[in-house]
Amino acid sequence: MNADEMDFPMPDSSVDSIVPETLKRRIDAGESVTLLDVRMSSEYAEWRIDGEHVESTNVPYFHFLDEEIPDDRLASIPDDEHVTVLCAKGGASEYVAGALADRGYDVDHLEDGMNGWASIYEAHEVADYAGPGTLLQYQRPSSGCLGYLLYDGGEAAVVDPLRAFTDRYLVDAAKLGVELAYAFDTHVHADHVSGLRELAVEGVEAVLPAAAAERGVTYANEVTLAADGDEFVVGDATVETVFTPGHTTGMTSYLLGGSLLATGDGLFVESVARPDLEAGDEGAPEAARTLYDSLQGRVLTFDDDVLVGGAHCSDAAEPATDDTYTAPIGELRERMDALSTDEDTFVETVLADMPSRPANYEAVIAANLGRNPVDDDEAFTLELGPNNCAASQDALTSDD
Repeated sequence: MNADEMDFPMPDSSVDSIVPETLKRRIDAGESVTLLDVRMSSEYAEWRIDGEHVESTNVPYFHFLDEEIPDDRLASIPDDEHVTVLCAKGGASEYVAGALADRGYDVDHLEDGMNGWASIYEAHEVADYAGPGTLLQYQRPSSGCLGYLLYDGGEAAVVDPLRAFTDRYLVDAAKLGVELAYAFDTHVHADHVSGLRELAVEGVEAVLPAAAAERGVTYANEVTLAADGDEFVVGDATVETVFTPGHTTGMTSYLLGGSLLATGDGLFVESVARPDLEAGDEGAPEAARTLYDSLQGRVLTFDDDVLVGGAHCSDAAEPATDDTYTAPIGELRERMDALSTDEDTFVETVLADMPSRPANYEAVIAANLGRNPVDDDEAFTLELGPNNCAASQDALTSDD
């Protein structure tokens, strides 16, 4: 039985809970935050809450089930500062926090645990966007997933929508007084379940790259298939399709308002794509060469002041001054070694020391292809954890 299925006894002390948004604000403000994560060590090693001023300790919840908690476990928990306890869904953390409060610790616990953390979704305006209308970047801090909302002249388009936040896009559009006209996917994602089909049910025109549909998407006749060079109009802004395969055979970027290139998983502000999630280990070298051609022959041909905005960011990414994970192409060319090397070195570098593949990536791909229907709860569970869609940052970015 896992912690989420257990009925924990109630400690004598009651403890406060904090909502995930409050914890996020504290971290963003640069406050010193001490976390006690009571999930299993394997879960903690794969995915946890980090930050420059975050001190995180892992002591699995079962160490607190006995009346006498081992001294070595208590010794690892600071008793002279406030501690926030967290688990997967909030049950185990409430019990552990109470057990610590009984022993005089200053504690609270994170409401809904890491599931609650995964429900945070923030929108930041891209200040340096110079095209018509306004561009927002959506950020999911639990996984680094990024999306975009472009709106102008009473219309809006969303790029790389997440199924978990389908209602959010519609609500945001309504608050802005615009109609959500388009939803674009850059490719068949491996780390999160797309909201494309759910938005189509709400009357939004869903757009999928034609090359992505060729992977065997079962609902291709329900969406608009976009080819290289196709354009879609949002008010006075244009969304132009730019075919950039490599990460996947169907990987496609979208040039928004002539000012920001939404590169999906092809290029990030701190790294480039990993090439093995569709191609596998055997096909990864050839996919990496395709990625090199896409970056050199398409992405890097845009003006230096065109912004790049990927579909993800990792812990290694540094936000711009507007708190978005965007950067001008010229800046990336200067500081990312992988963009200025020859093809053979690029392939060798990208294939070296790739991180583990996203959790449940095969099931997520199957869901996004339409081959494995999942309900909302299943979809949310499948995508918990880090995205891991980028190649390792080692040797990709210059320290200069």
